Amino acid sequence: MPYLTEPGTEPGDLPRSAAGLALFLDIDGTLIDIAPTPDSVVIPPGLPAMLAALHERTGGALALLTGRDLMTVDAMFAPFRLPVGAIHGALLRDGDGRVAGAPPHPALDAVRRRLETFATERPTALVEDKGNAIAVHFRLDPSLAGETEAVVRAAAAEAGEGLSVQPGKMVFEIRPSGADKGRALAAFMGLPAFRGRRPVAVGDDLTDESMFRVALETGGLALRVGVPPAGGRSVAQRGFDGTAAVRDWLATLV
Repeated sequence: MPYLTEPGTEPGDLPRSAAGLALFLDIDGTLIDIAPTPDSVVIPPGLPAMLAALHERTGGALALLTGRDLMTVDAMFAPFRLPVGAIHGALLRDGDGRVAGAPPHPALDAVRRRLETFATERPTALVEDKGNAIAVHFRLDPSLAGETEAVVRAAAAEAGEGLSVQPGKMVFEIRPSGADKGRALAAFMGLPAFRGRRPVAVGDDLTDESMFRVALETGGLALRVGVPPAGGRSVAQRGFDGTAAVRDWLATLV
């Protein structure tokens, strides 16, 4: 069931047809449940095929905007290869399979060594190497939040310009500066398959707020999964109570 993020906000009706829509979907926490580790997520049966059907129904105007890397996304939704804004938009793959993005920052090797040393000394911390970005997850031990943030921010500062820290749910990540899901959404909207459609962005985390803002600024919808963290706010005005509700809604569009 949809929920309201602010008292008094009218939810209206969610779109019940894919006609005229451009869909931008986060993965973890939006299409699938978040798991204790990135590798232990479960892809619901039928989800890849449903997304492929929606991609066809929208004339190619569907993209996954995610913190995941391209190879991981393809493995998750095999055998289908969808348009993707990977690593928070650092790499973009269009519907024809063309990939655009900068090569890995030269300082990432030093960053990787420092963060791996940190995780070696704290077995409940997990380093996820995405090639163009590196994340440290502390979902297995939330008490590591402060230490994790400190070491990630220190590593990014030592790396110099070109890298930024991206907070998320139980994770801090070092990613290319200037890459975010809002810019990715805007780039996709300039492609023929997306141009002239109404953007609908669906996500659950801080990393999704930039695509929410761009979707709203261009006359679209921003749909959040779950409530914002305690004391936090979201620019999304409506949303879903969980990933199953998102999948149920998407099924109505096929």
